[in-house]
Amino acid sequence: MNRRSFTRAVGLGAGATAVSAIGLPTAAATTTGRAGGSRGPAPTVPTVVPGTHTEFAALKQVRAGVLDIGYAELGPAHGPAVICLHGWPYDIHSFVDVAPLLAAEGYRVVVPYLRGHGTTRFRSADTFRNAQQSAVALDVIALMDALRIDKAVLAGFDWGARTADIIAALWPERVRALVSVGGYLVTDVAAQAKPLAPAAEHTWWYQFYFATERGRLAMESPVDRPALCRLVWNTVSPGWQFDDATFARTAAAFENPDYPAVVIHNYRWRLGLAAGEPEYDAYERKLAARPRITVPTVTLDPALDPFAAPGDGSSYRSFFTGRYLHRTLGGVGHNLPQEAPTAFAQAVVDADHL
Repeated sequence: MNRRSFTRAVGLGAGATAVSAIGLPTAAATTTGRAGGSRGPAPTVPTVVPGTHTEFAALKQVRAGVLDIGYAELGPAHGPAVICLHGWPYDIHSFVDVAPLLAAEGYRVVVPYLRGHGTTRFRSADTFRNAQQSAVALDVIALMDALRIDKAVLAGFDWGARTADIIAALWPERVRALVSVGGYLVTDVAAQAKPLAPAAEHTWWYQFYFATERGRLAMESPVDRPALCRLVWNTVSPGWQFDDATFARTAAAFENPDYPAVVIHNYRWRLGLAAGEPEYDAYERKLAARPRITVPTVTLDPALDPFAAPGDGSSYRSFFTGRYLHRTLGGVGHNLPQEAPTAFAQAVVDADHL
């Protein structure tokens, strides 16, 4: 993550707002910018209890760039596209309740496994298992091209939010609207060379663990890997009472043979401990300049997420120069779309109607 995101680990500031039990904003929730713009007023998404759905009916595969990407797809084939992007250590099941809600609103919902996850595979054994931020973003552009999606609403959290932010910043013509959990997450590798407050560093323990050989071996271990990932779930979503079956459905995605290499490279690259590839240098230079995002955007902060920024979104507000809404959701942790699917789906619909 960038340095701003690192600093978020210190904790949530006093600006956190009240929300209802299902995660939808109450009257006290922060809303800045204009809603109900050129696309008319947004419909209200029906409430769904988290965990109502457990599986996607079927998965598809498509060749896209250097990958053969596995993805779920719901909704009408000719509806406006929404691409939902997961984070680490998660998978497409973060959107298992969100996708049906959006499909019912007429959207074509595409939920891909990121590189190294689930049924997504590298097409060549010779391809470097690179997970630097611009490479992952270009995977999504290649997916859109393969599926003949000219423009989509991009919605994500963690790695997925960063990927969506990057595409919105560098290729705004491909983005109809944006939903970004955590705000502006573009990585600034140079800034991360400097130490942070101890509380912030402590929250990122696994990032430093992955910088070691022991961390790499843990990610390769079929015993240690799921235990480590489950510990992260418990730590960053302290109020989420998920069961063993819920974790097991996602943990199956960690059995991808490229998973350890992709995860380790991602976190080492962020700290400047692993090189990227020269073909992405031009994109990384643009991202180092901290480009602003001009597309209609809804940003979400989960109040129980240890990475949530102090200041109720104010620390990253200047990076979004288009039509904009911000919401802080009480009682919700890092895996926001799975913990509060109605609120996440509503954010997608609202972003699309800004």
